[in-house]
Amino acid sequence: MAKKYKGSLSLEWFNKQKAIVNLNEDSIKSENDIPAPRINWINKEEALFYELNEEEGKGNTPYWVNRDDIRVKEARPLVFQKAFKAVAKDEEFTIQEIDNEEDALDIENMLIKGDNLLALNTLKKHFDKLPDNEKVKCIYIDPPYNTGSAFDHYDDNFKHSEWLTLMRDRLTILKKTLQDSGTIFISIDNEELPYLMVLMDDIFGKENRKNIITLKRGSATGAKVINPGLVNISEFILVYSNDIENWKPNKLYSGKSRDERYSTFITNYDNTNFENWKFCSLLEAFASFHKIEKRQVKKHFGSSFEDEITNFITDNSERVIRFASLDSNSISKSARELKIKSKQDDSKVFKLERDNGKNPYYIYKGSIILFVKDRLKTIDGKLSFSEPLSDIWMDTLPNDLHNEGGVDFRKGKKPEKLLQRLIELVTDEGDTVLDIFGGSGSTFGTAHKMNRKWIGVEIGNHAETHIIPRLSAVLKGTDTSGISKSVNWQGGGSFKYYHLGESIISIDEETKKGEFNWSLGKQFIQESLLQSYDFVVQDINVFPAQIFQDEDNKPTVGKIVGSSNVAVYGLAFLATPQESNLTITNEEVKTIYSTLRNQPDFQSLVIYSNKGIDIAQDTIPEDLAIIKVPHAIFSELER
Repeated sequence: MAKKYKGSLSLEWFNKQKAIVNLNEDSIKSENDIPAPRINWINKEEALFYELNEEEGKGNTPYWVNRDDIRVKEARPLVFQKAFKAVAKDEEFTIQEIDNEEDALDIENMLIKGDNLLALNTLKKHFDKLPDNEKVKCIYIDPPYNTGSAFDHYDDNFKHSEWLTLMRDRLTILKKTLQDSGTIFISIDNEELPYLMVLMDDIFGKENRKNIITLKRGSATGAKVINPGLVNISEFILVYSNDIENWKPNKLYSGKSRDERYSTFITNYDNTNFENWKFCSLLEAFASFHKIEKRQVKKHFGSSFEDEITNFITDNSERVIRFASLDSNSISKSARELKIKSKQDDSKVFKLERDNGKNPYYIYKGSIILFVKDRLKTIDGKLSFSEPLSDIWMDTLPNDLHNEGGVDFRKGKKPEKLLQRLIELVTDEGDTVLDIFGGSGSTFGTAHKMNRKWIGVEIGNHAETHIIPRLSAVLKGTDTSGISKSVNWQGGGSFKYYHLGESIISIDEETKKGEFNWSLGKQFIQESLLQSYDFVVQDINVFPAQIFQDEDNKPTVGKIVGSSNVAVYGLAFLATPQESNLTITNEEVKTIYSTLRNQPDFQSLVIYSNKGIDIAQDTIPEDLAIIKVPHAIFSELER
């Protein structure tokens, strides 16, 4: 490690020396206040850089670097490998492999192999150019729960600081890829939950924290129960929206075991002869149907009794009922009158039509009749008892998980049923789902089967050994595991596969001098350079036509918009080794500066160039900075 520090995490609040009772609005607010609490950790102001061990999908020993270090900020190119497309043939799908990117322009799903921070820099560059409704609608990530899973070598004293730095840098960019109405889900364990929650409050805003979902991940059995104390069988999913005003999740229901209150059966159900309905117990009707004595039913079916009676209830959902009391204060006058009438005449059922078009009331002996059919919803592809989805999920256990997707990924998979519920909660068909910790590809396979677009990133070789084979089976329709049956997945679709490309900088092995990697093309380098310093590249064509007549010689312009809607403009203006024009004239500098200074949101301008600049130092305005690259980049790396 470049730096050593022994310490611990802390939380900080603004005005923390004052008592709450003594604060008023004026004393609370000051220019330097922060919306407390904010988490603080070792080397928080820096970033982590590490060389990749692509074979194992891990980072080697990490190094603390400046957060503006090009190695963690640059947008790498995406190098097309091939595309995979399902082609229907004789009522089956086969996979067509496409080797030419030009033939895959209409394919939107994308898998990227490479470091997810660098891939995010590239994805941000892509999404910055798109309107809000074309950005990501849902992000799901299942990050390593500590850096012991991320690195081969690490110091326990740095465990949380490394992990929080890795998460902070990725989450900050992930937020920028989301639509305003977008949602991010993060799987986490109980050890890292509190730290991650405060970090997310800081990045996304506490007001955008929507839920903490508690998942049952197993039973209190086996080796887990040997040690004294509480047995940990839970994991968590943090749910944050991107913008509180635009967040509109879908209404979902979860299945549940049968509701034993529905214990009455209408023996002579006839919708037109409701007055003369007769009733018996559900168990009596079930026994009669199977021609078994009532007292012998449970013994006869044994462990399958619950499944059998649930199926019977579902098949007779219009006849299985329960009686519920009618609150006279919450019903209409006509319903109250009918309630009284039904108590006076208990020989028949009364019916009350409702003006709002809802189902009629059926009232018997002063109680309303509630039907099972009104409690059933299609959940996971079948009719089930339902209840509104809560924040405790007991029904997404990883049962038979090792078989899902046809790939082995011990302790690394999440159930497709869990991912389906998350995706269904906040997206519609055609929306885009993003996961940058691809693992075995569970998120991508689930999103694909749900007719969502998806983008995935995976650092390791299992991008090819696990994810591509799994997705190929999804495309062909031969993957029948996971949610395939519940969504009636038959196959189809396509995706593109990319490797993360080379850096925009390179070091000559002989001279050890740094230079731009010109093989990537000047325009790409100019864009990536600006994006690396947080500029959003703009399609601004404001310069006089005679200044930059040659398209290949045009500078690239970007800007950073501040909270007061004023912007720092950035301009990258490079020359390749083959170009003869290696100087920016004083006239060009003045023209560039005066043109951009006339923009209504202009605050200042930064010019990045490897050209010589013909301008006297003492004549440079205060709101203009000129940075010589790549010299400045390598000076940063050597600090």
